[in-house]
Amino acid sequence: MSKPIIAGIMSYGMSGRIFQAPFLEAHPGFRLKAVTERSKKTAVQRYPDIISYDSIDELLNDAEIELIAVNTPGNTHYDFAKRALQAGKHVLVEKPAAATAAEVKELHDLGRAQGKQVFIYQNRRWDSDFQSFKQIIESGKLGKLIEVTLRFDRYNPVLSPKVFKEAANTQANGLVYDLGPHVLDQAISLFGKPLRFTKVTGRNRPGTLVDDYFFFQLSYPDQLNVLVAGSLLTAQPMPAFVAHGTLGSYLKDRVDVQEAQLDKNMLPTDAAYGIEPPGSEAKLITFAADGSKQIQIIPPVKGDYMGLFEAVYQAIRNNKPYPITEENILAQVELLESRNS
Repeated sequence: MSKPIIAGIMSYGMSGRIFQAPFLEAHPGFRLKAVTERSKKTAVQRYPDIISYDSIDELLNDAEIELIAVNTPGNTHYDFAKRALQAGKHVLVEKPAAATAAEVKELHDLGRAQGKQVFIYQNRRWDSDFQSFKQIIESGKLGKLIEVTLRFDRYNPVLSPKVFKEAANTQANGLVYDLGPHVLDQAISLFGKPLRFTKVTGRNRPGTLVDDYFFFQLSYPDQLNVLVAGSLLTAQPMPAFVAHGTLGSYLKDRVDVQEAQLDKNMLPTDAAYGIEPPGSEAKLITFAADGSKQIQIIPPVKGDYMGLFEAVYQAIRNNKPYPITEENILAQVELLESRNS
């Protein structure tokens, strides 16, 4: 393996602790050198050799660092990614990539001009539940697809204490920019950019100034209808991955365990990492030649966000294509920033 990619993380909050640092530390192709912590210095408790800078400027001025994870609040991603590129770093930008497609294009253009790469962090492509869903979609077992649904639901009626998440005048805010990038990316990764779409958002929590519900209807060739939705007021979530085709139907809950495991400090290298608990299997429903209904329990696929970091490593060191393309993200953000239908 080539020399490790020296990496830094812009913030060591929940995102840095759960979604970034464990993988940059565990993957042999990276060396996690530094983070930014403005007040509490907690990273050293888990990573004794790490440097904790007081400011993002100090992190960007570290000449040894090649890759910066931009994991600050969503409304700052464009500005901080731009600054990191101008400092001569590759960037791994968490969702949302930016508030507008124009900003996404500007970041990629700047990356090309600087000879640096822009990676958008769409980790949910490596969820166990989505990996299972992708396998069944690509298998052809459902025949001609008619309708596909992807949902991301929670129940949280209380407004977030994080001001940037609830401020009406903040860019890239609301649930559509928070959970929307996950499910839209999953849909786009499977089916590409839709031919046309409709969009609806809603505000239902008491006192909210931002959307807490979204629904997209995406139209594709051959009459395929893809529904993408999310809500903060769903007390009993429906199956998150549903597909109906001419030969059968598939249903699976959103049950990926990686975030919960990482939050409890499980390492990505642990044998139990990414393994769904028993009872969360998917169902494939088809009809036999005699007309009888057949219900098949589909064993889960292991989830592993390390696949994203391996893709980043291969892109930087071996110039291999990164699977989350600029075209994917442009299509996604065009949907995010569009007006309601």
